[in-house]
Amino acid sequence: MSAGAGAGGGVAVAAPPVLMRPLPPPKSVVVPLPPAVLPAAGVAGVVAALVLPVWRPGIGWLLTGIAVVGAVVVADRRARDGRDGTFTWRNAGWAALSLALLSMGAIRASGWLFVLCVLGAVVSGSLALVGKRTVHSVLYDVLAVPLEALRAVPWAGRGIGKFTARRDGVARRIALAVLAAAVLVAVFVPLLASADAAFAALVRAMIPDLSVATVARWCLVFVVAASVVAGACYFLAAPPPRATVDRPHRSKYGLEWTVPLVVLVLLFSVFVAVRLVTLFGGTEYVLRTSGLTAAEYARGGFWQLCAVTVLTLAIVAAALRWAPDVTRADRLRQRVLLGALSGLSLVLVGSALSRMWTYQEAYGFTVLRLLVEVCELWFGAVFVLVIASLVKLRSTWLPRAAIGTAAAALLTLALLDPERLIADANLDRAAAGKPLDHSYLEEFSADVVPVVSARLPEPVRTCVLRRILADDTPDGWPAWNLSRSTAREVTLGRCG
Repeated sequence: MSAGAGAGGGVAVAAPPVLMRPLPPPKSVVVPLPPAVLPAAGVAGVVAALVLPVWRPGIGWLLTGIAVVGAVVVADRRARDGRDGTFTWRNAGWAALSLALLSMGAIRASGWLFVLCVLGAVVSGSLALVGKRTVHSVLYDVLAVPLEALRAVPWAGRGIGKFTARRDGVARRIALAVLAAAVLVAVFVPLLASADAAFAALVRAMIPDLSVATVARWCLVFVVAASVVAGACYFLAAPPPRATVDRPHRSKYGLEWTVPLVVLVLLFSVFVAVRLVTLFGGTEYVLRTSGLTAAEYARGGFWQLCAVTVLTLAIVAAALRWAPDVTRADRLRQRVLLGALSGLSLVLVGSALSRMWTYQEAYGFTVLRLLVEVCELWFGAVFVLVIASLVKLRSTWLPRAAIGTAAAALLTLALLDPERLIADANLDRAAAGKPLDHSYLEEFSADVVPVVSARLPEPVRTCVLRRILADDTPDGWPAWNLSRSTAREVTLGRCG
């Protein structure tokens, strides 16, 4: 024994190498499963399986969203057992926005529009779940629901295993009760249906024709909805740490930021000056100096201006995060340069929008062109938010504000009925003697049926309506949709 060891009364043991240290147990093992999670997930899964019209917009999407949100709220309150919850006005606002986007399935029949609404609802729902910013990136925050749904699978699986292994026989009694109820329903429903024609019609309306595809769809929807509820409860049971107000590492020197930003401001100023000359010189001056038609001039610059806008947003975001702002001179430099760059970028956004409008007046209005215009308007709104953030030079709220404006813009677009707007604009062009692409109108959904029925002459109207309403599959009540219902009424009224 060494002298040092004997004098100290013990032997110093070296720490094991990092690679030999035991790994901490996974979160799904450490976090207990509250008893209310599995019933809540099961109820939400059953509701979704019964009412969700997977392949088309319908009111069932909104009902599924309400069931999922309600299941998460109830399970979380039961788990907290009277303690203060984590839901605030911020969570409620994002949840309301998510449900509002899902409600468009009951109003609009456009498939592409509703896909965007569902994606927006997923993002808004994730932010409703997360609440305040986490230590993870904003990418995690907007994808928290699908990510946690995957991570919650082993967590819920262990809970199911413990429940079925209980010695008090609760699982066996529940299974027997459900089986007995199913047997009674299977015996008495056919007897009552054969005894009364009205009851038989009600049963046929409520119970769809069973097939392998139907059962598979029910199972898939049940698993997805139940996983979403379990994932949300998994997140709430052990949420990640919240983001602190610690400032990110910033550059110590302002020269590498000042020179590029000054160059961009000067370059944009020259471009804006040229645009002002164009504005006062008129379209004839532009066409004479460029040698292009108005439509060619508009088309040639729109996408370039869009690219410039996106790149400028990236540069502004990087400067807000990493440019030095320690001294008063640093903060003044940020406010002046980024404010000027954002203001000039708003002029670029306006220029891009004017070019796209000129191009649409020449060649017609389409869904893609309208979406690009909405994106440009959103870029302009983000630049306004950037200017607002320069007042206090605090931009931590900016990413979520940008996401919120994007979701609000999508909801506004859905409420305005974009396909009807496009059809109306193209029919206005046709009334002015310009060509009308009938085949493009035939690609639209039932949203445009009232406009087409009222404004297109025969026999083109009948041909277009026949193509739009080619899918005459009847809607069950979960797939009820206002646009499709209105389209059928308009068609029946015209035939009558």
